[in-house]
Amino acid sequence: MEKRKTSFWESYFKLSENNTNVKTEVIAGITTFLTMAYIIAVNPMLLSTTGMDKGALVTATCITAGFATIFMGFYANLPFALASGMGLNAFFAFSVCAIMKVHWSVALTAVFVEGLIFIILSLTKIRELVVNSIPASLKIAVSAGIGLFIAFIGFQNSKIVVADKNTLVALGNFGDPRVLICVIGIIITGVLVHRNVKGSILWGILSSTIVAWIFALVKGPELAAQYEIFLPTGLGKVYSIAPIAGKLDFSFISNSEAILGFASVVLTFLFVDFFDTIGTLAGVATKANMIDEKGNVKNAKKALLVDAIGTTIGATLGVSTVTTYVESSAGVAEGGRTGLTAVVAGVLFLISLLFAPIFMAIPSCATAPALIMVGLFMMQNITNIDFYDFTEAIPAFLTIILMPLTYSIANGLMMGTIAYVIFNIFGGKKEKVSVTMVILAVLFVIRLLTLSV
Repeated sequence: MEKRKTSFWESYFKLSENNTNVKTEVIAGITTFLTMAYIIAVNPMLLSTTGMDKGALVTATCITAGFATIFMGFYANLPFALASGMGLNAFFAFSVCAIMKVHWSVALTAVFVEGLIFIILSLTKIRELVVNSIPASLKIAVSAGIGLFIAFIGFQNSKIVVADKNTLVALGNFGDPRVLICVIGIIITGVLVHRNVKGSILWGILSSTIVAWIFALVKGPELAAQYEIFLPTGLGKVYSIAPIAGKLDFSFISNSEAILGFASVVLTFLFVDFFDTIGTLAGVATKANMIDEKGNVKNAKKALLVDAIGTTIGATLGVSTVTTYVESSAGVAEGGRTGLTAVVAGVLFLISLLFAPIFMAIPSCATAPALIMVGLFMMQNITNIDFYDFTEAIPAFLTIILMPLTYSIANGLMMGTIAYVIFNIFGGKKEKVSVTMVILAVLFVIRLLTLSV
């Protein structure tokens, strides 16, 4: 019986061909899930500010992430997980609903329309063409930039790096228990990585979580809550998605002014999702060596179609734009190379419906060490960039540095693309610049010129 199960996984996901095995893929899937599990708590917290039911949002977040990630695994055979995108959910809640005064049901409709547009673009190979037109040096730079970006998020989540009104960022207070928990996690993870222990990132997360929970038990729930550390309470309760599912609102069609505003919202979702996904896909795929001999991302068309379908279905269930997660790199760093990693992560999202209180109790300071260590891993290919060829070096550097500094994968890719086209054309290497890259650069320049101040 066991042999037949193993044979199925092997034949369907081609494990040996990708130099992996079931155990490695399972550990990678668990690791990816744990680094993303915060979305189960964060997404409902953000979207509920619009008036949406928080309990329903927990359920919808888990179902959408589970479905989309399992679909990615079986259909595209890639170790990438998906969920409602950070940044996109904040734009949904605070820009569209709070500032623009758009009702959440209309905002969900905009996400739904965006998903349909993406499905069309994916089926016509436009998205895949864009992904595969990105030069090898920029793909490596994207991977490195994402590494710095998620490491920065990890430092922020643990309060090792904090906001400062004078210098924008500063070193945090090492008397803060979140800082100490993260430092302990980094040490444990780093030692295990050095010793080549399988699942080192996963063990680091679990160790940090245990330390955090011990702190909560010793100091008491009230004090621990001040540091965003909570003990798990209650199991088995599943909230209905009825209050938010199927609530799309097309009534704005009869209002010409409302249509223009709606179109603006759709285009913004479209732009951010498009290039965040492309940047994440290119970066993580490069780290996982899922780039073919031509420098193209393997199964890019399938991956992008999954992303688009996930967004469309997610909107009908009641959540904001679904996108491929950069945290997938945590599973890749653990050796995940096939869709089995995604299937494991997706199944855990569905199981988490019953255990949401436990997963939500894993504090961000406990997952921060994983993000920081993965940031290191994603920097490793940077040596393959020729930093003495400035037509390659300058665009790559701008891509890398602007992702964390502007808090956006899309911004880094945008500036790197413009720089690549400019420096290669004026540097006498215009044969390296594809028509697609020129078109992208022009669109990016227009986007920069039309950005709100």
